Amino acid sequence: MQTIRNKTPATARTDDAERARPGPGRDLAPLLAGAATAVAGCGALFAFADSDSPLRGPLTLFFLLVTPAAALGAALRGLEPFGRLLTALAGSIVVNMLVAQGMLAVHRWSVRGGLVAVTALSALMLLPVVARGLRGTVRRHASQVADGKRSVTVKPTKT
Repeated sequence: MQTIRNKTPATARTDDAERARPGPGRDLAPLLAGAATAVAGCGALFAFADSDSPLRGPLTLFFLLVTPAAALGAALRGLEPFGRLLTALAGSIVVNMLVAQGMLAVHRWSVRGGLVAVTALSALMLLPVVARGLRGTVRRHASQVADGKRSVTVKPTKT
């Protein structure tokens, strides 16, 4: 028989301290996210500008995969990182396939139209995440004002 023990707050704190990596690798995630955003933006720019660059295809494909995946990954913040990555990539492929199938069904296929549709759907998927973040910020600010931790000053206007 196996005994399963719950973590006490002291052991949980030491596990979190071990996970926090000191040193040069700790700031790598924001750097990679910024680089991925720049690469995806270049892909969209090349596609919209109808550039003849050999990088147009790979960068546009990167944009088409990363844009919905980032929106879905932000919406799935409760999952573990690997599960969130896998689900976001699968959802990204589904979004791209549905856009392509819908545009082909109505005989309105175009590269620019597909990019616009995927971007619009990704923005719509990201909208609840942004709204949830703003709502939390407003609630936090309102509770701080109500508790007296933060004061609100009103400047008189000239009449």
